[in-house]
Amino acid sequence: MGSEEKLKKLQERIIRCRKCPRLVNYLREVKDRRPRRYRQWSYWSKPLPSFGDPKARVLIIGLAPAANGGNRTGRMFTGDRSGEWLFEALHRFGFANQPNSARRDDDFTLKDCYITATIRCAPPDNKPLPEEIENCRPYIFKELDLLKNVKVVVPLGQIAFTQTLKSLRLKGFEIPPLTFGHGKNYVLRTPPIESGQANSRLRTISLITTYHPSQQNTLTGKLTRPMFHKIFKMIRKELGGSGRIVL
Repeated sequence: MGSEEKLKKLQERIIRCRKCPRLVNYLREVKDRRPRRYRQWSYWSKPLPSFGDPKARVLIIGLAPAANGGNRTGRMFTGDRSGEWLFEALHRFGFANQPNSARRDDDFTLKDCYITATIRCAPPDNKPLPEEIENCRPYIFKELDLLKNVKVVVPLGQIAFTQTLKSLRLKGFEIPPLTFGHGKNYVLRTPPIESGQANSRLRTISLITTYHPSQQNTLTGKLTRPMFHKIFKMIRKELGGSGRIVL
């Protein structure tokens, strides 16, 4: 079974996950008291699978699905304001075929990019518990193993940054003391291969940091479009400058 098929099987397993009773119950509550503007929607209300190009060189890691965004539509960042910013930038810099996505069946696709999240269920108040993050961590581990071409990792926001560093450290990357801030680029490596470890594989990635494109940041001006586009210019530079940019 190849990596692409293994990724597909992994996402099927994620959708069936019921490790966190608090989150399972919360997803039911969200569905039962959904806003009037979404009353016609049949909410997804399950853990969200990751999606994108299995051969991606760019891995974007969010925090968690939005209760009335991805949890409603069934695809990460689809149908919420954060997704509008993210998908517009991905399209502008050649990673997506269209600038927005409102439904998971609208033919939106990613190229050379894969999107995942720290946890796969919408948490109350957008605040997952530590044990819920740990319950989801094995899925990130497996994706890091299967996405063999990843060169650039972009965690969205400080919590995703912190948890991404922990996951990479546990996967064998050398992580020096790092600080979060918008537009930083850290080069991370696994230790040199030792004699006798023929199956070990040296990996180097660039970790590019950004504020999360949440309304809390975009409406206050903490994150502007030029600031967010700067991140994708940095990504393109790391990949060698290839790719279409829509002006």
